[in-house]
Amino acid sequence: MRIAIVGKGALGLLYADAVCSELGRDAVVFVMDAARLARHAKDAYTVNGQPRDFADATPERAGKADLVIVATKATGLSAALDLMGPLLRDDTPIVSVLNGVRSEEVIAGRFGWERVVPCVARGMDAARYGCDLSYTKPGALHVGRFERTPAATFERARELMGRAGIPLVAENDIRRTMWEKFVLNVGINQCCAVYGLPYGGILGDQAAEPFRMLVAAMREVVALARAEGVELDDHVINVSIELELGLDQGSTPSM
Repeated sequence: MRIAIVGKGALGLLYADAVCSELGRDAVVFVMDAARLARHAKDAYTVNGQPRDFADATPERAGKADLVIVATKATGLSAALDLMGPLLRDDTPIVSVLNGVRSEEVIAGRFGWERVVPCVARGMDAARYGCDLSYTKPGALHVGRFERTPAATFERARELMGRAGIPLVAENDIRRTMWEKFVLNVGINQCCAVYGLPYGGILGDQAAEPFRMLVAAMREVVALARAEGVELDDHVINVSIELELGLDQGSTPSM
């Protein structure tokens, strides 16, 4: 089996490490353009302090993949799609682990809904600093089906990720799950960035301005979800805060 990952940030490294541990180094390749490949040729990566030697390749050298995982930032999604054509066979599913609620639509606009498996990553505290990835909780990929997701594509992606050792949760309502994660991200990621604090610095004092801003930001997303037809309420805010309290309180989101 061969899994191609586009994007070598925290989540890309996290899932590449899981695949390598389960199936060996040759089962996963990071795909990038020639300029990026040359620029990072001498990078030496570690995961929780242990050296890792991941394979990198241009799309043409990487060849066809059984599964493609998109793990860029949102601003890099368009460039990532430009690389992916040579990786795809007729039955290659595409899974996006980007935060937010739009990446599936963007990918489907290029390659069709018959390839896209809706997904959101939850419960991890992975952080990349330079070439070093650290985490205490690997979390899981939550996957499901939209109305236009073929059952065969969903089942193939789930089976491949299961074989590859990627932690996985199948959701009955993946759209709601994606919006729940969006609530969490809009609150904690932005507040950590704006206030220059780790998770614990935001969550530690619920009477302080950073925590109150966290809740206010989350409530904006709850209102937006309702406008989009996804029924959320303040319960999702309480659940998000509980999840965040379970992370490494000294760590920070990538934002």
